[in-house]
Amino acid sequence: MAGDGWIEMAVAAVLFVLSHSLPARPGLRRRIVGVLGEAGYLALYSVASLLALGWLVVAAGRAPFVEVWAFAPWQLWGPNLAMPLVCLLVAFGVAAPNPLSFASRAHQGFDPDRPGIAGITRHPLLWALLLWSASHLLPNGDLAHVLLFGGFAVFALVGMAAMDRRFRRTLGKAEWERLARRTSLVPLAALAGGRWRPAGVTVNGEFLVRLLLGAALYLAFLSAHEPVTGVSPLPV
Repeated sequence: MAGDGWIEMAVAAVLFVLSHSLPARPGLRRRIVGVLGEAGYLALYSVASLLALGWLVVAAGRAPFVEVWAFAPWQLWGPNLAMPLVCLLVAFGVAAPNPLSFASRAHQGFDPDRPGIAGITRHPLLWALLLWSASHLLPNGDLAHVLLFGGFAVFALVGMAAMDRRFRRTLGKAEWERLARRTSLVPLAALAGGRWRPAGVTVNGEFLVRLLLGAALYLAFLSAHEPVTGVSPLPV
């Protein structure tokens, strides 16, 4: 029945939200970290998020087709141009020293004067989600995918503001401002405002590993897209 597709999508959406919101709650996070350690927590968080995301994407594909706008081949350039940047943001943002966002190593190794990826934006993973969703919204003009990708875009935007409020509250205003003074919410705003300069970026082993991880992630997405979704991601 057509309604079953919408029900599955709604259930998958609720599960996706819970998979992000529950493990991020400070009390629950402390208990999980106490059992699994920080690396185990991040691994569990990532796996749960990916599984929930995968189900939600599949559920959107099964939902009834209701056209909102027509597809045109040029629209595929949106995700093709955005995805390399998305993969780099993920590769450099996951488990990076950044006490101002999630999926980071908190204070470990973070230097407010040399904030690394946080100098570009203190929420690299949420910006990756926003770019992914907004770029995929363009060639997916049916109602289910408009709800899916539009919902992710709103989730990312709201999440950035919520993260800033949470960390400002938990760290205290003075400490948050000390840690965040060379970072920005909007990518490269700290650079444009003169508060951060990328001087001192070290091309070391970790930098190269993250660069290669970003490239591998992009190739994995590119090769898996058609087998998983049934649609080629390449412009024709």
